[in-house]
Amino acid sequence: MNIIGYHTAISEVSTLLVFRHSNNSVGIVQGIEHNGNLIDIPPNRINIDSVMRIDSSEDSFTDFYSDFYHQLKDPSEYSFFKVREFEAHDTALDLQEYIDCLSEVERQDLKAVEVSIEAVNAIRNKKINEKESSVLKKGFSNGSVISNSSSQYRYQIEDVPWDKMAELGIDREKLEEIGVLDSLLKGYKTPMLIPIFFNNGEAVSQIDARLQLRIDDDGELIVKVHRVLKKVDFRKKFKGHKFTKEDRVNLLNSGNMGRVVDLIDAVTGEIIPSLISLDRLTNELISLRMEFARIPDFLCGVRLDLEQKQVLRDGKALFIENMLSKKGKFFSATVQFNADRQWVKFMFENKFRGVGFSEVIHSEMEVPSHFRGIKLRRWQIEKLKAGDIAYINGLESRKGKEYQGYMSLISL
Repeated sequence: MNIIGYHTAISEVSTLLVFRHSNNSVGIVQGIEHNGNLIDIPPNRINIDSVMRIDSSEDSFTDFYSDFYHQLKDPSEYSFFKVREFEAHDTALDLQEYIDCLSEVERQDLKAVEVSIEAVNAIRNKKINEKESSVLKKGFSNGSVISNSSSQYRYQIEDVPWDKMAELGIDREKLEEIGVLDSLLKGYKTPMLIPIFFNNGEAVSQIDARLQLRIDDDGELIVKVHRVLKKVDFRKKFKGHKFTKEDRVNLLNSGNMGRVVDLIDAVTGEIIPSLISLDRLTNELISLRMEFARIPDFLCGVRLDLEQKQVLRDGKALFIENMLSKKGKFFSATVQFNADRQWVKFMFENKFRGVGFSEVIHSEMEVPSHFRGIKLRRWQIEKLKAGDIAYINGLESRKGKEYQGYMSLISL
């Protein structure tokens, strides 16, 4: 069959084929009625001139398909395939013949080549983010204040408590330089640990921490400092929950506890079904109410069924095959909902994708006290001994430029 995925670059004009799940029929799309019902025709050369014609360039197609999909009354009833216009008739006949020979299970393989609304929106959002980032950087370079009218940002740059940032030894230029200002304005933690000044009331010292902008109980925007803990004390209850041995193993190995538990609100006494994850950079336990756990309908082009969604909602790991990467390649991986990120996380074994670089130390060696001239702190050594990832700052490149990154032990 000549079914072409949305990611393929094509110069010719394209159109859409539709597979109706209700009656297992394949048609060529003509348009959408005012009530949201799809209009399509059977693969007949007589009517071929009336089919929808679409510009195949990525920008044009992703904009078109997103608007098209959201106008449908019940888009889950259809699967769409992008094909060259002049091949639509023959491809539709081939597809119908192919589907007629498949079992219900085998038809799931079609997901690998159908147009995924999640993948299309991911492309559009990436371009929007790149544009916004470009505008943001331009505003910084001009010394102007950026008005945060875009919904992707939770906070406005002029509302950031810069006086508190200054107390921590951080300014806007530094945040921009290390590439974390965008994350802060969106309400996320900084993706890396940052050296800051910390005042414990008696003395000021330098520590590594993740920062986050939050609204306090008085409605004021504050800088929340997530300090690095030496280790998690699983002997203590966490919001009323007593950790089992399995809980501890799961959190240390995957960063997720893997089940829903009832936590107790310390102020109201409310019992809250929640998921628990571990911030691997700070060793901080993070909980999330189940009502805030958003499970996607699609993941990298794969439509999740109700059973798969329930597995993720229960906090368990789920193996998914034939997902589509941003580079247009198929891959399979285990995913699990992460309470810290508040989203599904890919659990690639023996891989870590961090900001900057990754340094590797082989486990045949004992954990050194120094690395590249930098004395390792006790918490870094403990994390390496536990088989976890440790952040290291203050390294110097061959050209004398300071940089930061992560290191870990691996088995030989």
